[in-house]
Amino acid sequence: MSATAIGTGTVLFQLRDGIGTLTLNRPERRNAISWPLVQDLLAAIERAGAEKDLRVLVVTGAGADFCVGADLARVGSDNAQDQETRTLRGRSVADDRERLRRASAIVETLAYFPAPTIAAVNGACAGAGLSLALAADFRIAARTAVFNTAFVSAGVSGDLGSAWLLTRAVGGARARALLLDPAKLTASEAADLGLVTETTADLAARVGALAAKLAAQAPKAMRYAKENLTDAGSATLPDYLRREVPRMVECARSGDARRAAQAFLEKRKPVFTGE
Repeated sequence: MSATAIGTGTVLFQLRDGIGTLTLNRPERRNAISWPLVQDLLAAIERAGAEKDLRVLVVTGAGADFCVGADLARVGSDNAQDQETRTLRGRSVADDRERLRRASAIVETLAYFPAPTIAAVNGACAGAGLSLALAADFRIAARTAVFNTAFVSAGVSGDLGSAWLLTRAVGGARARALLLDPAKLTASEAADLGLVTETTADLAARVGALAAKLAAQAPKAMRYAKENLTDAGSATLPDYLRREVPRMVECARSGDARRAAQAFLEKRKPVFTGE
């Protein structure tokens, strides 16, 4: 199945064997974020969420890079056409705020996406591109990938949930160091800090294998496990337990749980249907 262009074509979407792939498609600009890309990416995530057969979502970049953040070539321009295409410095302060709220919805939607998500990081991953990667459940990086928060180096404070996501990924002290003293990190250094889940010499093969493994799990169990993890980060233990119990009961009474038990007794892998 070939990838389908979304909107203006800055994002491609493909669904195959339960695995959806969103590809940022501005390789000539290193997949830098523009206003059309924001709109296309939101539309693509919404489409992916509506696909009943989708069990895993992969986000990656076309060409040599994942995403280098905002398109700085447009940010510094006063050209009217550039004002229409860049994420910030639009027609007014109110316009900028509305655009950034819209862009922020990308990481919120991705972070709470019901199926498991994987950021397949090829090449450079910086600024808002790093925020995008941090919103995924898994971050698999090519060994040649390079990471940088980059915000203050560009004279800005950070967007798309950068500080919130970084703090949860690496802890408060390291998040402060990464945001206030930006520096390029190799994939290995990023893995040591917890920015990425793992590094690999063959990104496509490793992401494909992980996506296939996740797609073979029971969809309801995966969705509720993600909700448990979300609640674990903010709820008190009593509140968390009250939310965990009905999810567990519903899963335990599902057809997939029965299939898993039968497969265990028969010493074979279960085949989950989502029922």
